[in-house]
Amino acid sequence: MLVVSLILAALIGISLGLLGGGGSILTVPILTYVVGIAAKPAIAMSLIVVGVTSAVASVQHARNGNVRWGTGLFFGVSSMIGAFLGGRVAYLIPGTVLLGAFGLMMLITALAMLRGRKESKADGKPHALWLVPVEGLIVGAVTGLIGAGGGFLVVPALALLGGLPMKEAVGTSLFVIALKSFAGAAGHLGHVEID
Repeated sequence: MLVVSLILAALIGISLGLLGGGGSILTVPILTYVVGIAAKPAIAMSLIVVGVTSAVASVQHARNGNVRWGTGLFFGVSSMIGAFLGGRVAYLIPGTVLLGAFGLMMLITALAMLRGRKESKADGKPHALWLVPVEGLIVGAVTGLIGAGGGFLVVPALALLGGLPMKEAVGTSLFVIALKSFAGAAGHLGHVEID
């Protein structure tokens, strides 16, 4: 079981490093259905795993000049607030409902992928800059609540609303995901037990 878990963890890291997202979508089901951890601790642990993995992956993107720190902080601070609050609210919701919401998020992601992904037409100029922290708050709340909602929402927001080229949107999203994942995990502290 440990070998399978480690192989699956490596796939999570590869997904995050290459795509700037996908970690939570893989981590929660692995922790719940492969490792056998209950829903709420799995969500909290997922946030820690994805936070660490994203932070490590963002280092190489930063070395390549693909992290916009100012934009990342602008989006990241609001997403941290949302993630912390989402983590606190998760305490009030049954684990089965959280897993159902997680499943719905996976379905929405799958449908979006089936529709096809178009290269962003970002021109390097911000569009509707005021929407960036609003989306950060919403994405953060979803992340804290169900442990998902990272890169597949952050990358398009940074590319389309923040005007970042795709490589910078991916690199910056890893920085944002690390921030909001740690904040979401902090929101779960006190009402889940993590071994």
